[in-house]
Amino acid sequence: MARKTYQVIVRGRFAPLDDEQRAALLAKADEHDVFRAKFTEEGTVTYERSLLAFTFRCLVPATEEDGEAVVIGKAEALAAAAVSGIGADYRDLRSVSTDLDDIKIRRREHRHA
Repeated sequence: MARKTYQVIVRGRFAPLDDEQRAALLAKADEHDVFRAKFTEEGTVTYERSLLAFTFRCLVPATEEDGEAVVIGKAEALAAAAVSGIGADYRDLRSVSTDLDDIKIRRREHRHA
């Protein structure tokens, strides 16, 4: 059974936050800055200090038989757990996946004058 890996980006909005949740998220905002984002199997959550929305990036291993719905389902479950793990609830999840086998690397030619 062939294995594939998908890169998935899940975007969502925070559910209404109480003052305690807002304070906790703001206290850790630097740890969740977009510049710290990585695609890993555990995934990373990033958000801005406005606390309106978040982005979750992850790698999802899958089989050839797994369709995009399965991959996105796994990614959204990881995102839900990650957002709960930082003390918030979520809504309005939207996801996009990319099969890493489909990514083409273009090498630049270096020309010397």
